[in-house]
Amino acid sequence: MPIETTRLFDFAYYQLENFNLEKALITKKNGEWISTSSKEYIDKANAISRGLLKLGIKPGDKIGVISTSNRTEWNILDIGVLQIGATNIPIYPTISKSDYEYIFNHAEITHCFLSDSELFEKANAIRSNVPTLKEIYSFDEIEGCKNWEEVLELGKDESNQPEVERLKENVKSDDLATIIYTSGTTGRPKGVMLSHNNIVSNVLDSFPRLPLSLGNMKVLSFLPVCHVFERMLHYLYQYAGISIYFAEGMDKIGENIKEVSPSFMSVVPRLLEKIYDGIISKGSTLKGVKKFLFFWAVDLGLKYEPYGKNGWWYEKKLALANKLIFSKWREALGGNLSTMVSGSAALQPRLARVFTAAKMHVMEGYGLTETSPVVTVNMYKNKLMRIGTVGKPIDNVEVKIAEDGEILVKGPNVMQGYYKDEEKTASVMTGDYFHTGDKGELDADGFLKITGRKKEIFKTSGGKYIVPALLENELKQSRFIEQVLVVGEGQKMATAIIQPSFEFLRDWSKIHHEPVLGDNQVLIENPHILNRIEKEVKKCNKNFGKWETIKRFELTPDVWGIDNGLLTPTMKPKRDEIIAKYLHLYNKMYEIK
Repeated sequence: MPIETTRLFDFAYYQLENFNLEKALITKKNGEWISTSSKEYIDKANAISRGLLKLGIKPGDKIGVISTSNRTEWNILDIGVLQIGATNIPIYPTISKSDYEYIFNHAEITHCFLSDSELFEKANAIRSNVPTLKEIYSFDEIEGCKNWEEVLELGKDESNQPEVERLKENVKSDDLATIIYTSGTTGRPKGVMLSHNNIVSNVLDSFPRLPLSLGNMKVLSFLPVCHVFERMLHYLYQYAGISIYFAEGMDKIGENIKEVSPSFMSVVPRLLEKIYDGIISKGSTLKGVKKFLFFWAVDLGLKYEPYGKNGWWYEKKLALANKLIFSKWREALGGNLSTMVSGSAALQPRLARVFTAAKMHVMEGYGLTETSPVVTVNMYKNKLMRIGTVGKPIDNVEVKIAEDGEILVKGPNVMQGYYKDEEKTASVMTGDYFHTGDKGELDADGFLKITGRKKEIFKTSGGKYIVPALLENELKQSRFIEQVLVVGEGQKMATAIIQPSFEFLRDWSKIHHEPVLGDNQVLIENPHILNRIEKEVKKCNKNFGKWETIKRFELTPDVWGIDNGLLTPTMKPKRDEIIAKYLHLYNKMYEIK
């Protein structure tokens, strides 16, 4: 009888039955790519299930899983946990110890599996404050920490496999599969409860949008699998019989892309920005005709419109640009990369244009943890791509715009609720509709455009409304600006706290014979740099009404990151933390003594 996919672990069995890959999951260890076949994947997952049962783990128990990078072990453990009815609690590796302690206690985690010594140190430090936590296991060999191989060893005895099969049979599609703690920009993390059906339906309804070659494709996975976007894609890849290669880390992506030559990848806008900026920097070093042709091609790419809308002469020129210039871009990214799906944050339309012009289609989508996650996504085929939008809703998902402009979502992908917080759950639901907190518009053809974050829209003292996200996204198109926060609630004007792109500033300074020695503080005090960034701000302002333009700005010497608490794990600026840290700059802009 064919495998029916109604629960998350069914995808692994479906892959085995339909594709039986020799290379299903591939992780690099000690400089060598180590493959796990579809059958080994299932066999090890069953061994984990048997071992967990021998440890006394029962259906409904909460198992914490934390990994610095994506790896084969995560997926094996995921299936092993889920098929005995236990709940997988994926946790971001970069959050603070206090957030670890909160999540461990709130979820009542009984066992934790983690990747490396740094994470063990963090988890072990809060161990005595988590009464439910019985044991910690690591994927790497760590002194003083039990290894996950011990659980596999326990599971070598197959005598309790009938118990695994019984429990697996008892798992229903509407059962809780996972609790994902969202990385909010304010307050404590919220535990989003997702059932098997929430995520399974999202996989099956997103599947028709992706241009995949079944059973014959390689993908590179590097976005954190603790985030539901990448995790959902892992199940989708398994359903499509695709080999998943795990990148060694963010710092090795460029190297790994060349080694793996993937056809498909999920990305976040910040990565695309960095790739684009790197390409432009290299192009800037060219001389004469080569430089002219390079920037001619870039300029052409930035004017791109899909489906030949620019006319036959543009398409002729684009074909030449692809042959002379863009083919080298593709080669630098492994030579086979044809599609990238982008989520997590707003994508600059220029990036969608130039990469798609270069035959590396960028499909921007929209979703939230609470929607498992995909709500809408662009697709090049069937004229379902419109640059500047996040696409049309996927099958079985309904989007409507409330009277105040908020995006509401209804469908089988909408969460079961927030764990242990009925009041918060009720506050975001109206009947079957989930209130996203984002504002948007549906055009005449049903494409969704995000216009801002409801809670972040503020009013100046003059009574004018400002949508900071629109200004921030415009400013971040500048190569001089890495991160920006537009502020001014209750004040007479909008202002901006800016973290410059220090790497680019140093390159720019060398070209313009400015001093590059010294720390970041020296750079941001350079009057020529200040004047140059002011030009970027003025350029941005031209696209907005006079009342919403940025009148003043201040630069920060620090790089905003996850580790220093200024960005969420999904790379979104934490408004309250940034304002608190740079209150002196905020006060300076408004001349508050």
